[in-house]
Amino acid sequence: MFQGPLQESILKRAQERGLVTIAVHDLRTWTHDRHHVVDDTPYGGGAGMVLKPEPVFEAVEALRADGAAPIVLSPQGRPFTQRLAGELAGLAHLILICGRYEGFDDRIPRGLGAREVSIGDYVLTGGELPALVLLDAVIRLIPGVLGGESSAATDSFAGGLLEYPQYTRPPSYRGMAVPAVLLSGDHQAIARWRRKQALRRTRERRPELLETAILTALDRELLIEIEAEAGDLDAGVAHRQDGSSEVITQQPRG
Repeated sequence: MFQGPLQESILKRAQERGLVTIAVHDLRTWTHDRHHVVDDTPYGGGAGMVLKPEPVFEAVEALRADGAAPIVLSPQGRPFTQRLAGELAGLAHLILICGRYEGFDDRIPRGLGAREVSIGDYVLTGGELPALVLLDAVIRLIPGVLGGESSAATDSFAGGLLEYPQYTRPPSYRGMAVPAVLLSGDHQAIARWRRKQALRRTRERRPELLETAILTALDRELLIEIEAEAGDLDAGVAHRQDGSSEVITQQPRG
């Protein structure tokens, strides 16, 4: 499950350039019975199987270097965010522990002092796919991996907001035109437009992010403009719905 994604694109190039080392280990290596059993039935009864503590503890202890941070991929963990990805990108050594079946014996995260991390409120077959998601998000934040350091800095969530809309050639396609400001060559106006669009998208799609985003005085000014424009549009819709002869056609500025 790991070899395909690890040999493609940014993850592959990061390894080839020596910016990151990734090793995949089989927990069965640290079993001591002839069948290499890593799971057992849960105490107290119930469906499924639970990963045993012995092979996981021995694996982490064998692989753990000074300061290594063990991470258990679990739907019960802390939500994985861009901010957490940035924290993990600053650590020298991560050990990602992938679950299977009904999950881990609870002594594993407690005894290893491991962080529990979840990539979302849903259940997958195992922790391999979440581990790959975490790897991709973290590795691209390591200096030198993306080449252009500004790439990661402008991604969605990097500054607590969603990213502004992007456009490329042609300037018009099927009646949809690129916003004129992006063709103007006025870099200050473009920067202002992009910031406003990032704020607008965040307000419309993920308003809860604005509660924790670090906003500048300009951001607050732009948000006031966005609120006013939204109010204008709402008023226009109301006029059309109540049958009034007056139709408001004002469009959002910027």
